[in-house]
Amino acid sequence: MASKLKYTTKVYYGGIQSVLLAISTSPITKSQRKWRVACIVIYVSLSMAKRVVSSKAKLRSSPPRHAVLEIESFLDDAAAVMDQKRLAEMVKAKNLDGFGGIASVAKLLSTNPKGLIYFVVEAFRDTTILILLACAALSLAFGIREHGGKEGWYEGGSIFVAVFLVVAVSAASNFRQERQFDKLSKISNNIKIGVVRQGRRQHVSIFDAVVGDVVFLNTGDQVPVDGLFLDGHSFQVDESSMTGESDHVEVDSTRHPFLLSGSKVADGYGKMVVVSVGMDTAWGEMMSSITRDSNEQTPLQERLNRLTSTIGKVGLAVAFFVLIVMLVRYFTGNTEDENGFKEFNGVDRDLNDVFNSVLRIVSAAVTIVVVAIPEGLPLAVTLTLAYSMKRMMADQAMVRKLSACETMGSATVICTDKTGTLTLNQMKVTKFCLGGKEIRQDSIAHNLRELFYQGVAFNTTGSIYRPKSGNAVEYSGSPTEKAILTWAVEDLGMDVEKLKQSYTVLHVETFNSDKKRSGVSLRSNVQNRSYVHWKGAAEMVLAMCSSYYQHTGEVNAMTKDKMTEFESIIQGMAASSLRCIAFACKEIEYEFTSNEITTSQNNLSEENLTLLGIVGMKDPCRSGAKKAIESCRFAGVDIKMITGDNIFTAKAIATECGILDANHHGEVVEGAEFRNYTDEERRHKIKNIKVMARSSPLDKLLMVRCLKQAGEVVAVTGDGTNDAPALKEADVGLSMGIQGTEVAKESSDIVILDDNFSSVATVLLWGRGRAPDRCAAAVGEPHHGHVGRSGTGHRAPNERTHAPPPVGRTEPLITNIMWRNLLPQALYQIAILLILQFRGKQIFEVNEGVKNTLIFNTFVLCQIFNEFNARSLEKQNVFKGIHRNKLFVGIIGVTIVLQFVMVEFLKKFADTVSLNLGQWGFCVAIAAVSWPIGWVMKLVPVSDKPFLNYLRVWH
Repeated sequence: MASKLKYTTKVYYGGIQSVLLAISTSPITKSQRKWRVACIVIYVSLSMAKRVVSSKAKLRSSPPRHAVLEIESFLDDAAAVMDQKRLAEMVKAKNLDGFGGIASVAKLLSTNPKGLIYFVVEAFRDTTILILLACAALSLAFGIREHGGKEGWYEGGSIFVAVFLVVAVSAASNFRQERQFDKLSKISNNIKIGVVRQGRRQHVSIFDAVVGDVVFLNTGDQVPVDGLFLDGHSFQVDESSMTGESDHVEVDSTRHPFLLSGSKVADGYGKMVVVSVGMDTAWGEMMSSITRDSNEQTPLQERLNRLTSTIGKVGLAVAFFVLIVMLVRYFTGNTEDENGFKEFNGVDRDLNDVFNSVLRIVSAAVTIVVVAIPEGLPLAVTLTLAYSMKRMMADQAMVRKLSACETMGSATVICTDKTGTLTLNQMKVTKFCLGGKEIRQDSIAHNLRELFYQGVAFNTTGSIYRPKSGNAVEYSGSPTEKAILTWAVEDLGMDVEKLKQSYTVLHVETFNSDKKRSGVSLRSNVQNRSYVHWKGAAEMVLAMCSSYYQHTGEVNAMTKDKMTEFESIIQGMAASSLRCIAFACKEIEYEFTSNEITTSQNNLSEENLTLLGIVGMKDPCRSGAKKAIESCRFAGVDIKMITGDNIFTAKAIATECGILDANHHGEVVEGAEFRNYTDEERRHKIKNIKVMARSSPLDKLLMVRCLKQAGEVVAVTGDGTNDAPALKEADVGLSMGIQGTEVAKESSDIVILDDNFSSVATVLLWGRGRAPDRCAAAVGEPHHGHVGRSGTGHRAPNERTHAPPPVGRTEPLITNIMWRNLLPQALYQIAILLILQFRGKQIFEVNEGVKNTLIFNTFVLCQIFNEFNARSLEKQNVFKGIHRNKLFVGIIGVTIVLQFVMVEFLKKFADTVSLNLGQWGFCVAIAAVSWPIGWVMKLVPVSDKPFLNYLRVWH
């Protein structure tokens, strides 16, 4: 059987426009055309940048891709091949009568990718593009009529060129980005599943699943494909996402074997056989009919859009006012043409001249409306977010929601798991206690050893594979299960295959995060005996025992003193950072009937058990965990550890990682204790709690809610299915990419790909580094070119960015520091440009053309020089680290070159004149004054009181 993988892609695009124009309410003359041409060039450059980045911001919102497999089957008996479509329909309809076998051919189905023409058409649907096309046509027609074909086409033609250039760049960029998105989306959707191939259990990509594969499923997994249940225990699925039914569905191999892709395993474990994949599945068909909202925005973007909307409304009102005033002035004879004559005198006026004059006035008003909408403000944020998301992937963080990047920068509390996040999740059994004493494995009695074999081999979700080649035994399952299996096989000499022939599993009770234990009932195939085995948290299992085994195989009663002794042993092992797992069993001797088997299967005894022994497993702390925690604390973020381990293990690990100091300062509570607090007690104690042990997912959810009620911005890590409510409730949910279940990942905002707390700290660092830079670039310096502003936000984060305290959501969008940096620069530039406008000819003794070129050149260079000031809100050395930001340097360099070319070589097109060396030197000198102004202003202290509060009138 050979398979071929194909991908389908759906990406929806939108855009934001940005216009930076110089306007005049007077009739446009030839000497003033440079401004309009400059506006066109700026619009082109901004639109290019906009189109490149617009789809990046929607990366995480793209509809999921589906693999479609083309499989060729070579069977001797062609008649045995069943129609795959009929089988797939049978599974979706849950029609067992239609079952006739497993399909060997999957239907080839793919969606044609969008071509370049599609994106060209989409670009022409842009409202601004349509307006510009209309203006270009009118301008071209009237320009040729008024100035002739030789020069009249300049303005209209330049607009047409600009529009088609923007459309071409937009279409080509989006076409290229679609393929890049597909590459990143493949990582997001590339779920690893366990399958049986060549007699062994392997983990393969969901895209490589083929019809006929046997797939392993455990609690919390998402069913990856449509299929039929083969075997398993206590297997229940949640089909609410597919059918809308909230009740869990019991699945078995006889009455209800149907499994639909997209459903979640709510309980138990088992195996299924694949019958349909890709778009043939129920999930694939459903998702193909759904259009997802691809316009997700971050909180900062939403606030910027509200700001631009407000400014736009003001601009519309001003434009209407200007239109009325200019029309009144024109028709009352208060305007003059280039020769100093009245434009309208009521008599002897050609109708075409009147129409042309009115058209210029309307054009000026429309220009005000376009200019007044600063839609470029959110663009710097969008561009930086898209760039950051790509860089964060390299830092082991996959962003699923754009807003999480920004919100993480405001986090004040991180609630983290212990296992796998703060520790390596590489378990190894280092201690074994039997009968209250630590003993060697070879001193265990034979009958006791057999009971251990039963409890380990059958009460597990792991598996063992012995290669025929004689290579090392391979273990699969969770780190805990692998550690116990390795210990039992290599130290106790357990033979799983032999045990499977001797016993039959009657019922399995899977591990429960509330009870923290799992159980199994067995029946011996050679004796009329039944065994019930339990394994789980040591103190939980110990409480169920009324007797215990000595290492000789004798059974002794569990006295109060002996119970205390075992509890002390558990505490001692836990204080050494060991995870303690206890084994207990109960033997029942009677002959089974069919009814008795059913009763036994549904009721595993939890009382009067006999303690077999206790194992201690070491899970070392990650080497970078302590430093990452210190870094977060330096940033003003509190770290709380929430774990299911007992309180002694939790204290030991928290102390080792630096969450608690050596004297355990900081409150340590158990989940049950925290749960029993009153609301008032929780509000009073929540701030001081550093560690919560023996907690359930509901305890974690309760803590998150309490912290949010206290005004904290909460980030939560989780990996289990039951962590989903807490991940959703948190301001930022971070799931684990390795140990996390698919349910947890779907409920999270960011997936930590390496399950490492250091990566969590890096996400905080990115969020903390991006927020001030984005806001400063997009808001604090709005008169700058936003392409350069984007470059200022493209610096990789560093430890310094951790230093500022978290920024609250109610903080002003434009902070006092931004006002301090913004106002002096704006006032300086306005003053210089006004002086040049009204006194430039006299000062430099030049003509009107040179004066206007000086104004234009000085304005652009001021923006270029001020980009350096915008690199940091408070850092006085604006050149520090600039060599590491190649994008910023490149944008500045290209902008300077383009400006020089426009002034010196595109004179006729841009309506500029050449400047001599002295005039260029003057423009550069005036623009360079922005640097000392910025340096001095950053020495000025700012008040904590919002700047706009000083402008309020109090009654």
